[in-house]
Amino acid sequence: MAKMTKSQIMAGVADAAGISKKQAAAAVEALVKLSYKGARDGFMIPGLGKLVMVRRAARMGRNPATGEQISIPAKTVLKFRLAKAAKDAVLPKR
Repeated sequence: MAKMTKSQIMAGVADAAGISKKQAAAAVEALVKLSYKGARDGFMIPGLGKLVMVRRAARMGRNPATGEQISIPAKTVLKFRLAKAAKDAVLPKR
């Protein structure tokens, strides 16, 4: 299956849940807003994964154009960690 557009995703959710596309869009939008609010504490979507904030320490890096060493400051980033169920469903067994 190729990349899905937002309207295709909403249509799929609507068909699976037996609701209108407008209701599906509202439900997905509510889930997205909840994930933004809960990301600081770790927002879990069972069977899919967890949205977490991670603190990266300051480090030394290298400018690839000049080879000069540069200091990269500490920062907070947002990561999505896939659930084991999602990995098992998508990745082939070894």
